[in-house]
Amino acid sequence: MRSRNTRRWTVAAAALASAGLFLAGCASSDSGGSSSASGTWPGEGKSECKDLQQLAQYGDLTGKTVSIYTSILPPEQQAQEDSYKLFTTCTGAKVKYEGSDQFETQLVVRVKAGNAPDIAYIPQPGLLKTVVSSGSVVEAPKPVSDNVDEYFGEDWRNYGSVDGKLYAAPLGANVKSFVWYSPKLFKEKGWTVPETWDDMLKLSDTIEASGMKPWCAGFESGDATGWPGTDWLEDSVLRSAGPDVYDQWVNHDIPFNDAKIETALDDVGKILKNDKYVNGGFGDVKSIATTAFQDGGLPILKNECAMYRMASFYAAQWPEGTDVSNTGQVFAFYLPTMNDQFGKPVLGGGEFVAAFDDRPEVAAFQTYLSTPVWANEKAKATPGGGWVSANKGLEISNLSSPIDQLSATILQDPQAVFRFDGSDQMPSAVGAGTFWKQMTAWITGESTDQALTNVEDSWPAS
Repeated sequence: MRSRNTRRWTVAAAALASAGLFLAGCASSDSGGSSSASGTWPGEGKSECKDLQQLAQYGDLTGKTVSIYTSILPPEQQAQEDSYKLFTTCTGAKVKYEGSDQFETQLVVRVKAGNAPDIAYIPQPGLLKTVVSSGSVVEAPKPVSDNVDEYFGEDWRNYGSVDGKLYAAPLGANVKSFVWYSPKLFKEKGWTVPETWDDMLKLSDTIEASGMKPWCAGFESGDATGWPGTDWLEDSVLRSAGPDVYDQWVNHDIPFNDAKIETALDDVGKILKNDKYVNGGFGDVKSIATTAFQDGGLPILKNECAMYRMASFYAAQWPEGTDVSNTGQVFAFYLPTMNDQFGKPVLGGGEFVAAFDDRPEVAAFQTYLSTPVWANEKAKATPGGGWVSANKGLEISNLSSPIDQLSATILQDPQAVFRFDGSDQMPSAVGAGTFWKQMTAWITGESTDQALTNVEDSWPAS
């Protein structure tokens, strides 16, 4: 489950900052450009390459190799590698893939040693900013920038940019604003998927009156215990206060314990701190702190609870053979809005393609990954599902999993207002420290005011 692993970047970021790194001889001194290559390109006349004319400018790259470094491991790795075959066909260049479960830490080590990969898939905007500040990342070439403008929303461009310059195009994405439920049970009971937050609370009352706990929840995640609570709060802030306030809060332009944030956490408390609502299949409110997030939604299969708020990647946690579909045993619905003026807030995450060299083959691969062609190749190479992109050129019909299709539909919705996971953008002492800890303390009895004040007091002075 990469959601937990990606949070290790904060340790890496601290090491990178303290080292005062500069990768000599690897980063280009030219901004936004890449070396051009002369000659014909291997994709000339090939029908499968006709939509990749952008790659022609890089010439014949036969014999060249691009190295990539990532936290994407088996079983997802195979689909990644399969999606690069068309790149090799159309350019002649090969891709050397290296995955690591210690990616965030080891990337720092390699940069410090002057042994950075050509490309790294960086899963947090915060880590991207830190690596860029070291001087080791080259600005994205113009074809990549053009593709991001055409195929991704402005929010995604901003997350791949530092000081107004685009360094990394988006790669994959995930949607966190989901509530898992049982379509089969809802149909049997005559319950309907709520369209507003108030509707969701009314549904919770109806389910509770039937004798079932409407909600189950789990905050336990080893050293990262508490992070599911941060997602709850972030989604609530987006819905009750709006994306502008969310950005101010994440950037500490307003205090962590601002009154609007207190209201948002109290709204979460009306669900998670309500003994009548939780914790189906596990116990009382306090049991949420000791329930593993991987197990949190499983009571839905036993009709011990009806709803579980968790990201799209939770699809992998259901037992083999579970019918995950809009008419099956489990599926998910979009976490409803509270206020129409804020559009359709979507909390999520993803990876960004950062390059440490501007050789033609590296720029060509960056360009390939930013196209709809690659997005659709990746979708077709993932027949079991579990992957989606915010690329607007992704054809939803190429996604085999119903939850992936739903995720892509939400990401491509013109009303969608995407915001990256807040704790992944905050300073490590907060985002991977006090924020997690205080959400755990809050669910076990600490007041909203005290929990948020404790986090505010922990925010670094500079």
